[in-house]
Amino acid sequence: MPLTKAKKKEYIDLGVSKIKDSKSLIFADFNKVGVEDVKRLRRELRKQGVDFRVIKKRLLKIALKDSGLDFDPSQIKTQMGTFFIPEDLSSIASVIYKFSKEIEKGKKGEFKILGGVDVSEKKFVEALEVIAIAKLPSREVLLSQIAMLLTMPLKQLMQALNEKAKQPEAVAK
Repeated sequence: MPLTKAKKKEYIDLGVSKIKDSKSLIFADFNKVGVEDVKRLRRELRKQGVDFRVIKKRLLKIALKDSGLDFDPSQIKTQMGTFFIPEDLSSIASVIYKFSKEIEKGKKGEFKILGGVDVSEKKFVEALEVIAIAKLPSREVLLSQIAMLLTMPLKQLMQALNEKAKQPEAVAK
């Protein structure tokens, strides 16, 4: 059953309001992914304030245009869902990427990241860039790695001094 004009307007308004409340968008193809898997992903992301919606590409194009973003989702040939993210890409990209790998590993369908949009900069982000961001370690891991790098020379110096102290003193002749 085709959508009525009022229903289409409702979807466009929903898209515009979701985009307005978001700092980033990620587009994904979820071909043959089970409903339960999608529901599980939605529940997990909802805890972080992310909303996953499937809006017809033509209506999403109008919503993006009304929001001042120049991106045409109709250039993507597969079905497409949109993640509306209230923070930057790095906060959620890893969760979506892990989900795609889990679906792929379990052979439960195809879930691919198609790209994204940085709403604040009004810039399209390629799929490979989103995946690269997703593969980055978390903030806590990076901070602990930096702390380790900063303390390593001091630890090595202390270890060298400790080994030197353990050696018997050479007898002077």
